[in-house]
Amino acid sequence: ARLTAARPGPARRWGCAAAAFLLLLLTVQAAQKADLSGDATAATINHSLTLLQRLQELLQHGNASDSVLRVRTAASDEAKVFHTHQLLLGLQSEVFEGLLRNQSVVTLLEPPESAALFDKFIRYLYCGGVSILLHQAIPMHQLASKYRVRALQRGVADYMRSHLASESSQGHVVGWYHYAVRVGDGALQESCLQFLAWNLSAVLGSAEWASVSVELLLLLLERSDLVLHSELELYTAVEGWLGRRQPEAPVAERVLRAIRYPMIAPGQLFRLQAQSAVLARHYGAVRDLLFQAFQFHAASPLHFAKYFDVNCSMFLPRNYLAPGWGSQWVINNPARDDRSTSFQTQLGPSSHDAGKRVTWNALFSPRWLPVSLRPVYSDSVSGALPSVRLEDGRPRLVITPAMSSSDFAGVSFQKTVLVGVRQQGRLFVKHAYSFHQSSDEVADFLAHADLQKRTSEYLIDNSLHLHIIVKPVYHSLIKAKK
Repeated sequence: ARLTAARPGPARRWGCAAAAFLLLLLTVQAAQKADLSGDATAATINHSLTLLQRLQELLQHGNASDSVLRVRTAASDEAKVFHTHQLLLGLQSEVFEGLLRNQSVVTLLEPPESAALFDKFIRYLYCGGVSILLHQAIPMHQLASKYRVRALQRGVADYMRSHLASESSQGHVVGWYHYAVRVGDGALQESCLQFLAWNLSAVLGSAEWASVSVELLLLLLERSDLVLHSELELYTAVEGWLGRRQPEAPVAERVLRAIRYPMIAPGQLFRLQAQSAVLARHYGAVRDLLFQAFQFHAASPLHFAKYFDVNCSMFLPRNYLAPGWGSQWVINNPARDDRSTSFQTQLGPSSHDAGKRVTWNALFSPRWLPVSLRPVYSDSVSGALPSVRLEDGRPRLVITPAMSSSDFAGVSFQKTVLVGVRQQGRLFVKHAYSFHQSSDEVADFLAHADLQKRTSEYLIDNSLHLHIIVKPVYHSLIKAKK
């Protein structure tokens, strides 16, 4: 709502009113923190809500105002007028303290999105609270940054990090990432980047995919922890992005060279060569990668590894959700007892191994006890010492092959476990745990999860939603002379 306060009447001096409210606030806070020394007759009288209401009324009616803020946009001469109090604004913002030191009327030029929220912003300075929506997060953070209201800056950034999974019509995470880069908020930037990587399939099919910058796209393409259905799905999305953005040739070629073509089946690669206009336009820049991908699929991985370096990202799978790479596992009532399951994956992405499968056994235990916490038995009457409670256990996930390691010559396996959660009515990946063949389990799996509570953020309808992915990793064994 448009907030234009009425002009103050010939009332008390502002200093007396503001000082009285400030004194009352300090008195209440001091009373709340006082040491009552165990006196049974002592009590805390708390009228802080009444004080906040009076401060809000002070802003609404402009009583005893001593300063005026006129807020307008570049596109309009019309201004919103706020009758304010220098002391209260100066307590929250050193910028306002400086602006109002030698003048009582200040005109502020703001972008339309920020001007529309200025009444909320001023109300925060008086009352210490504000409610915002997804599309209001950036302009509110801009206001807090411009006027150096540090607590509000941190509060809005925390709101953004905790609402990455919220549903919005046009998407918001990409925009928040770009904003975090502009303002130098590294924590928000990393949170957005990780969310995009772990939930990329949802982003590829959304409206915000078109707004991804070149820099962000290249950052995503270099990551091996991207969660999506297949490398072909990623290529198709990149092809659409290139078609809409039409970047210069060096940029397009750099993007296309970040696709991991050996992870795409030969039949699909042939189809791309015949049908992709983008690939035809930049074929010369990726010809060597396509030729190498066909060689990879045609030869035995052991033979291929003699001549080519396979210890690079081009031959490392991402976190693919297609059936050949792993299996979904929904564990109902995961706090109840141990569970187990079996599933199969392909031995490797090479077509030479297309018919070979690896069987995996997975064991989940909700209350496994580390050796250090297990009871120690003795011959004395006291029995097991020390006593251990069931709650001391922690979740454990063990994944082992049902085949001997000799069947995997030249190949090791990186296992990734995705944990799905529901937030704001939307399902997304919040945690990803990875461990290699040398270990059958990840040490900190759900270390901080409370699976005993039905309200746990790790549970969806009282079930634990996991997706286990097994990524074959080839190793160079013997280098042949060329």
